[in-house]
This record gives sequence, structure tokens and C-alpha cells, in this order.
Amino acid sequence: MQALYLFALDPIAETTGDPNSYGFRPQRCTADAIEQCRLILSRKTSAQWVLEADIQSCFDEISHEWLEAHIPMDKAILRQWLKAGIMTKGAWQPTEAGTPQGNIASPVLCNLTLNGLEQVLRREHLTTRQRQAGSINLVRWADDFIITGRTPEVLTQVVKPLVEEFLKERGLTLAPEKTRITHIEQGFDFLGKRIRKYQGKFLAIPSKKNTQAVLEKIRGIVRAHKQATAGGLIVQLNPVIRGWAEYHRHSASKRTMHKVDNAIYHAVWRWAKRRHPHKSRRWIARKYYTTRGNRHWVFHGSTVDASGKVRVHDLHQAADTPIRRHTKIKAAANPYDPAWEVYFEERLGVQMATNLQGRRRLLYLWQTQQGLCPVCQQKITTLTGWHNHHIVQRSLGGSDHADNRVLLHPTCHRQVHSQGVTVEKPRPATGVGKA
Repeated sequence: MQALYLFALDPIAETTGDPNSYGFRPQRCTADAIEQCRLILSRKTSAQWVLEADIQSCFDEISHEWLEAHIPMDKAILRQWLKAGIMTKGAWQPTEAGTPQGNIASPVLCNLTLNGLEQVLRREHLTTRQRQAGSINLVRWADDFIITGRTPEVLTQVVKPLVEEFLKERGLTLAPEKTRITHIEQGFDFLGKRIRKYQGKFLAIPSKKNTQAVLEKIRGIVRAHKQATAGGLIVQLNPVIRGWAEYHRHSASKRTMHKVDNAIYHAVWRWAKRRHPHKSRRWIARKYYTTRGNRHWVFHGSTVDASGKVRVHDLHQAADTPIRRHTKIKAAANPYDPAWEVYFEERLGVQMATNLQGRRRLLYLWQTQQGLCPVCQQKITTLTGWHNHHIVQRSLGGSDHADNRVLLHPTCHRQVHSQGVTVEKPRPATGVGKA
């Protein structure tokens, strides 16, 4: 039942959402929020002061009265969600505030509660002169947000009181220990990044706290697998290393990635020495390290899969992840609005072309169509280009699965949407396996 109500609430939250709110929203990610920070802070004329803010126990303190009065859904059902209570050590405890614990609709309820803060700052209470003089901009990820201002006085005397008044109506307050005003040259932590200006240049690098956390996790895995084989250890480590590097691939992270690789090298070397305390360094190096191309000292191992096949694994290097600039989603983009369907399809095509799994899916789609555009029956090549097209639009409930997608020439794609042409899914060519 909660999922059914979520299907109804999510389009409302998207339509009424703040343009620069990014948390718990479809088609938006932390990279969009960081890129927005770059846009509002990187120019010479940009505001130089930042109000860092975090809402105190946001999910636990939202006013039930406000939710019942403003959330557009069946009030009786909503009241049952809110008053369901929680179980602690087998004992039931009532809930007098906050969104339901573990409810899949809780993130959307949080966004519906906080939607409107950007409009309050930009339109309702600030005059045009104050907005221009203060360069006030909001970037929010769930209950964590920043607001820029030209001077600390603007943030202290104008912006912060407006935010506190907005939150008070909803039963919320700012967390004092996490709310501060910082100059951009000093920098601040936001979404795992350290954002600052150095000699006038905007930088977003992995924060020390974020880097230390991933290294502690990796060292914990190494300590917990003292008796594992080298291949088994690598299988545990690679997803963590790759995931952290992929998260930071859109910012100035290469130097930090090399430092992380160096720390991992020492942790793994200690693991190998601990396993063979009576062996020489040269023996350990020959057993666990190899050369791949021009790279020496590659930690490697093997595992045996369910079919009995031996698989060789190399420890992933975080610094091998290429740094790519992220293209921020347009602030007004709404995946539930048919007018934005072409935009999201083009954006999906770009995202697919930048990762291995996406390229595999592109190849599968191209092969199932025998390399032909279903509209004009002409070849699709790198010279002609291509667009992803959803047979059933996502705004109408269509999925991203390959069964609902085809590749079209860009011109054919525009004709399909402008003229309402129906596209049928081609039958797969013989021998084409599903991606």
C-alpha cells in the first residue's frame, strides 16, 4: 500500500520541488548538487560566504499536524502511518513526531515538507535588491543544505532567521553544532567533498573525513580476512575501492586517489607479511604481485567459481578511474512531465556511453536491431549518431529495461516525438544474448 501511495506522491513532489533540491529525487544525484555548487561559487563575482546547515533529527521531528494539513493524500491512511509507533527491544513506543521509520515514502514526505524553502529565500521575503546584493542561492540534499551570501551579515541577519521561521512551522530546528558560516577560501564539507577556492579556482576534492572512512573500511576488511586467499580478499576489496572512486570521479580527486592507492598497498602488504612471517620480502612479492603492461607490483589472486572455472583477479586501482566533468541536470527538469521525455532520453544515452555496463547495453540494443534504425531502416553508426527512445514513455510508466528501448537516429527521434509516430521493438537477431 505504501508503494501505491508513493507512486502518487512522487510526481507531486517533483512538480512542486525546489529547483536545486537533489536528495531522494529520481534522475538526480550528488554530482548534480556538487556541480550546482561550482556554478554558484566559481565565478569571480560569486558570493564568497556560505551558510552550512543541517536540520536537527529531520526525519524524527517533522510535525504530524503539518504533515496531515499539507500532504495531498488520504488523511486517515497518513495518520495511521504517522501514529504506527516503533518497536524497541520488543516494546512498542508511540510516535508523536516524525515520518514513519522504515517507510519507503518517508524520503518523499521529507521533500514535500522542505519544498518551498528556495522560493521563500528568493521571492517571498527578499526584495530584488537584497537578492542581487546578497547573491543568495540554495543547494539542498535532503536535510543537509548550503546557502550562499555576499556577506556574513546577510546570512546571519536575513537568511538564517528566514530559514528558522520556515522550519519552525514544520516542527524542525537547525542543528547548532552543524550550522556555521564559512568563507569559501576556508572551505566546507558537503556530501563527502571538501569545497573551497584556492587562488581563485574552485575545487571540490574528497573530504578528509570521507577518505578516512573509506580507508578504515578497507583496513577493516583486510583485518577481517586474515585467512582468506589473495583472490578472496580482492573480491571483497574491489567493490569498495571502485565504488568510492566512481563517486569522486567528477571532481579534482586524482591526487587523493593516488594517496588512497598507496595506503591500500601498505595495508595489503602487511596482510601478506602476516600470512607468511617466515618468508622473505622477495618471496612474498613473487607470490602475490605481478606485472600488467607497464605497471609493476599489481596485487593479484584467483578464485574458483561455481562451475569450477579459475578466475584471476587484480586489485583495482582507484587512480585508474578517469576524471570526467559531470553534466548537471537542468533545474526545472521533471521526469514525470512528457515535455522533458526527449531531454531525459538524450541524457540517458550520454550516461550509457560513459560506462562499461552502459556500452554493453548499447551494443545489445544495436545488435537486436541489426544496426538499423526502426524508423528509416538505415544504418546507425558513430557518424550518424543515435538517441535512446522509450517505446512507452517513462512519464507514462515505461521502464528503462532493454525491452522498452530502441536506438534511433537523432533526426528520426525528433520526428517520432513531434509527429507522434509509433515505434515497434524489432525482433532480436538470432544468437543475440541479453545484456
